[in-house]
Amino acid sequence: MSVRKRKWTNADGSETTVFVVDVMDTNGHRERRQFDSRKEADAYRIATEGHMRLGTFRGDAAKFTVKDAAVSFLKHCEGRRERGERMTRRNYDVMDGHIGNYICRDPKRHEGKVRPSRLKAFDGGIGNIKLAQLTTRSVNDFRDRLREARVSVVTTRKILSTLQQLLNHAIARDMIAINVAKGVKVIGKRGDGARKIVPPTKEAMRALLSVADKDFKVKLVFASATGVRAGELHALRWRHIDFVKGEVEVETRVDAYGEEGVTKTAAGMRTVPLSQALVLMLKEWKLQTKRKKPEDLLFPNKRGWYTGHDNMIKRKFNPLFDKLAELHKKDPAQHPEAPVRFNWHALRHFAVSCWIEAGLNPKTVQTFAGHSGLQVTMDRYGHLFKSDDHKKAMDAIADDMFG
Repeated sequence: MSVRKRKWTNADGSETTVFVVDVMDTNGHRERRQFDSRKEADAYRIATEGHMRLGTFRGDAAKFTVKDAAVSFLKHCEGRRERGERMTRRNYDVMDGHIGNYICRDPKRHEGKVRPSRLKAFDGGIGNIKLAQLTTRSVNDFRDRLREARVSVVTTRKILSTLQQLLNHAIARDMIAINVAKGVKVIGKRGDGARKIVPPTKEAMRALLSVADKDFKVKLVFASATGVRAGELHALRWRHIDFVKGEVEVETRVDAYGEEGVTKTAAGMRTVPLSQALVLMLKEWKLQTKRKKPEDLLFPNKRGWYTGHDNMIKRKFNPLFDKLAELHKKDPAQHPEAPVRFNWHALRHFAVSCWIEAGLNPKTVQTFAGHSGLQVTMDRYGHLFKSDDHKKAMDAIADDMFG
């Protein structure tokens, strides 16, 4: 590697002097950079020599942009999806959205379409930055622009997670050597993190069950007793139910596109016990259904395929609240006010709250819920655990010190 001085006379008679650094990597790739001063040229030469000694120099980084790496990354993800390598269409679409709407903003992405109301208008992407010029500071600046555009803390974290995966792919393709997005944090205001869950009350659940038809009632009871996620519920098959042991094995889920795969995380593959009452209800359900083979879905649609979740919510779940409101309006003395409307996922919160109320320890609750870690359980439901023991401990300390 060398630094040489280059000087020439311009058409107007003035002179220009630059200092040129020639770099040749181990793959024979030649890169030439020029600087206005020898000091700048020497600083670049010293830094580059250091990267070459550590094996972290990538000459092509000056040629590729973040957008080039993104195109390669999405192509790689599409290949994984086609091969069924833990990449669902939903996973792909989410990352494609992060890249096309934020990281490498594509103005034409929503031409002729109605832009989703939740999508923030954003023009502070980093797609045109050369990989060689991408630094931790530029990623931090990108993060700050996202927050200034009122992109939520949670969404900003997900976008940066996609950026990290994109840069890891670039490293695997020898486009860069270091992932400068790794370790970049998103710090929100107090309260922006995990929110404490407020589950539906038992009175609200009893009210919904009282107006549900017989078939839909089975789904409501099952979801509110087992805490399975919607995608897991719709993917359950009869082979997952053990009537002898009284258990349901959760190992699959189906997404909005009807693509079935394994659960969201490894911890999501779990076995949840069933009450005797629910086992009896499922036995009756199996007797009346036409599809009862081991591979048949537990809760199929009329054609025996996956139930469309959005359609089920629109046609079956939400009308229950409307029906309760109508009954109260007609006869307030006999029918109390309808409960405040909640979404289907709240049935999962209800199940977890019942487990906690029954005295199950946090680790057991985490296992049954399929949370990736105990911290997730405690962040969301820690306030629901009984604190009698804590109070007794405090009383004992006070008695010992001041009694």
